Amino acid sequence: MDNLLIVTTGGTIDKIYFDAKSDYQVGDPQIGQILQELGVAFRFHVIPLLRKDSLELTDADRQLLRATIAAQEETRVLVTHGTDTMVQTARALAGLAGKTIVLTGALSPARFRGSDAEFNIGCAIGAVQCLPEGVYIAMNGRIWDPARVRKNVEANRFEEID
Repeated sequence: MDNLLIVTTGGTIDKIYFDAKSDYQVGDPQIGQILQELGVAFRFHVIPLLRKDSLELTDADRQLLRATIAAQEETRVLVTHGTDTMVQTARALAGLAGKTIVLTGALSPARFRGSDAEFNIGCAIGAVQCLPEGVYIAMNGRIWDPARVRKNVEANRFEEID
């Protein structure tokens, strides 16, 4: 892989904490800085498309994401996304010809010590380079088929469904 397209939609991976508001808000995308610090050996292009919690994403947002990916020349695509509706978005991206798309995110903000963000990004980058055309989810150290996975909110992890 020589060039990776990264499209960011927001989610916990990009959340920051505002003391004055005692609340989290989606901040600037973190993935570009993370990849630069890690010294990756490929080019990447980041499109900061949305800055939303995934529970706020609409069908129109998903169509915008799909159209944005379709319009780019890169065939390898990583999407950072909130975990709550990641499966729904992955299913909406199905069938984009000539693209290998991997969605990933984090269960705690990338800026937090001990966040799973870097691990999930690493898994997603490995997956996007090796997998055939299609749409996948990289979370919890596994690569998931969006048609056979769900987020278990109580356990705060992804799990396979039949």
